[in-house]
Amino acid sequence: MLSDAGLPVRSNDRVLTAKLGDDFQALFVRAQDIPEFVADGAADAGVTGWDLVAESGRDLESLLDLSFGACRLVVAVREESAVTSVAELAAGTRVATVFPGITRRFFAERGIPVELVPMSGAVEVAPHLGIADVVVDITSTGSTLKTNGLREVETVLRSTAHVVARAGRTAPSPQLDELVAALESVLRARGKRYLMANVPRRALDQVREVVPGLNGPTVIDIMDGGVFVAVHAVVPAAAIYKTIAALKALGAEGILVTRIERLMP
Repeated sequence: MLSDAGLPVRSNDRVLTAKLGDDFQALFVRAQDIPEFVADGAADAGVTGWDLVAESGRDLESLLDLSFGACRLVVAVREESAVTSVAELAAGTRVATVFPGITRRFFAERGIPVELVPMSGAVEVAPHLGIADVVVDITSTGSTLKTNGLREVETVLRSTAHVVARAGRTAPSPQLDELVAALESVLRARGKRYLMANVPRRALDQVREVVPGLNGPTVIDIMDGGVFVAVHAVVPAAAIYKTIAALKALGAEGILVTRIERLMP
């Protein structure tokens, strides 16, 4: 994503720091340490999972949702359990988790007193070992929980990778704003294609319905005596085959579709 934004990472796999383009220095640290680095001012911004930001409890704000690394933090019980919601959990229920901060706040907000069992990993085995009755764990598809005989009863938090910075920053940071804008332009371009076609001038009204574009298609006169005009538009990649077929039915020629690396509003 950084490379697509014009900020290639200049490093090798053995170093912890790298140059991003000419203006930024990147630090490679554990994902769970990034909220602390940013909150303490060791870095101006960071990229990490929102679940780890929430767990840290530090005063950070999201500058951009990068839309990858999607997962959920869920409450799960043993498959044979009669519990169908967290409201049915008895006071003092033991809850194993790698996210004690989020878990404590979650149950406190619901007025359910639980006994936390902090773990560093392999949370899904806790109920089978008698360590805990319930788990709060990260999942993306739910398959690992099912494999271990667990059943989800509620989602605590949804998470993706975010660009984060200290909340309430008073001094403006043009470079940081430019970085976020560059990454946002990459996200905006995903799932889009740039389409160009020569279409009969008489069919322009129908063409506008086929390729509305971001703000309507761009129409350009070409040197053919006015019979055809060139139409350029940004269109959804998922429907490109239907768009091409519709344009051909209207008499379009010379259709060209290209990928878009970045798209600014």
